Amino acid sequence: MADATTLDEVLERLNRLEEELPPHDGVRWFNRLYLRVTEHVAEYVNAVTQAAPGFLERLDIVFANVFFAALDAAESEGTDLPASYEFHAWKPLFLRRYARDIAPIQFALAGVNSHINHDLALAVQQVCTERRVRPDRDGPEFQDYIAVNSLIRRTEEEVEVWLLTDALKELDRRFGAVDDLIAIWSIEQARNAAWIHSEVLWLLSDEGSIEQNYRAVLDRTVGGYSRALLKSVGVFEGGRVVPIRADLEALAPVRN
Repeated sequence: MADATTLDEVLERLNRLEEELPPHDGVRWFNRLYLRVTEHVAEYVNAVTQAAPGFLERLDIVFANVFFAALDAAESEGTDLPASYEFHAWKPLFLRRYARDIAPIQFALAGVNSHINHDLALAVQQVCTERRVRPDRDGPEFQDYIAVNSLIRRTEEEVEVWLLTDALKELDRRFGAVDDLIAIWSIEQARNAAWIHSEVLWLLSDEGSIEQNYRAVLDRTVGGYSRALLKSVGVFEGGRVVPIRADLEALAPVRN
């Protein structure tokens, strides 16, 4: 599918996924969170004068297209990402997207982890390159970047409540405790880390294999964190406990 070129196109596809993805698909829960965040950021972009006009909008478009590319690659394979897909950061979510012993909020956080800790750094580097500026904490792009942190955090908190309540009604099952997983996640820290990674990538942009090695380490590190977020917490159905890792999907190794 062709890349999105406007924020409206990004929102159109996210809304379409909201309608199409079934409750038993873990990608649905990440998409729900991502849709709400993108809606609010789009409202901000349209309503507020920015220090670096056009930066946030272009960043959101480039950022979204990385997720859409993963979806398209998975659709070409069936449901999982093909072994040839370039980013390991996304493979845990797509590999375990139908596992029944993983809670909706785990899928959402694993997707956010892959998208922010990996994709956002690459997107910042690309958009800054397009604008012929470097990622600079004293620059207007960074001012706009951090200006939406509180908005994104509030949206994430609202959706997390929904993921811990109404989403379970859609699935008609309950899960084991996920408090520890939620407690270790911070979207602001993740976005701050993504900017730092973009600064490093910018400095390494003329270093050939060193930059590629840095990208590879970042990619695999983020993938490892997603695997940790997607650990089985057990599930309760019809008054009985379904054994942990009962599904074949939950036992399948992540492909290298």
